[in-house]
Amino acid sequence: MRILHITNHVQKIGNGIVNVAVDLACLQAQNGDEVAVASAGGEYETLLASYRAKHFHLDQSRKPLKIMKAAWRLREIIQDFQPDIVHAHMMTGVVLAGFWKNTSNYSLVSTVHNEFQRSAILMGLADKVIAVSQAVASAMVRRGIPQQKLRIVANGTLGSPRHRKLTDYQPLPLHSPAITTVAGMYSRKGIAELIAAFTKIAAEFPQAHLYLVGDGPDRVLFETMAQNTNVKHRIHFEGFQPEPQRYMLASDIFVLASHCESFGLVLTEAREAGCAIIASNVDGIPETLDYGQAGLLVPAKDSQTLADALGRLLRDPAQLYKWKSRASQNLERFHAARVHAETLAVYRELVTNYEPHRVMMREEVLVN
Repeated sequence: MRILHITNHVQKIGNGIVNVAVDLACLQAQNGDEVAVASAGGEYETLLASYRAKHFHLDQSRKPLKIMKAAWRLREIIQDFQPDIVHAHMMTGVVLAGFWKNTSNYSLVSTVHNEFQRSAILMGLADKVIAVSQAVASAMVRRGIPQQKLRIVANGTLGSPRHRKLTDYQPLPLHSPAITTVAGMYSRKGIAELIAAFTKIAAEFPQAHLYLVGDGPDRVLFETMAQNTNVKHRIHFEGFQPEPQRYMLASDIFVLASHCESFGLVLTEAREAGCAIIASNVDGIPETLDYGQAGLLVPAKDSQTLADALGRLLRDPAQLYKWKSRASQNLERFHAARVHAETLAVYRELVTNYEPHRVMMREEVLVN
């Protein structure tokens, strides 16, 4: 099978959509399929090349002239690569690929990674629409995408080609107890509520420190908020980190306080690292935490309830240990290999003459 993925870029900046697309491209190429990625480029081009996946430059900047150029460039890429499947991971890609679909012999697949965006409805232009959680699938049905088009392939990045084995990462020497989040610096990620919750429990737990790993447009706002507390020296803005596993391995509690979250990929990595987890009870997060069996679920936008949950874990070592243990269980379904297999099953619904290759284990391909 010839598979073309379209994404905005392949930069190593912690973008979950890009990470999933790169994982799929690498594993599909390793499986023996002919794979290419069309994007504006980035650091993952080297990784893709090491798996023999091609990269075509495609700038999809949302300006009229650039969109027109991108449309013609995509036509050239399609004529060159002759894909059986075009898999679009973002809105612009599915619109462009849908435009040329009637002039070329390929099937179009889209993945809805961020259902909360208004433009997500355009992902329904594809022949098959992959939802990354049951919550996303239900939301897309409510927004008018036919049920028969939808397929659920729950996200998962454990065992990713982008990462080393977890045991190969060295934990950082963080202050303990360490409370950590790994998230973009956006208001919708609940960073303000997390800072507020930490200030509420900081006096009772004077050894506790908060680590905010990530970057984004609202970072200055959150830094100003932290500076106006009396515990600013215990709130650490770490910026984007290419190896967040080093923080997770050294953390006692991992928090994802998002206001909306289609799945919460970072929670699977925090679970693998053995953190006790507290996260918002919204959208796909409950699925990611086994509906509360693998982490504490709290209401979004509620700093007091979040503070209460933090205090409960920090106050009781037995509870903290219990939730660390629970987080580490039942992780098999979050492996990238499962996502790869289920995605190929969606493709096979559209490409009837597909003959699958033998799926190789990662160890059979020597990749740094």
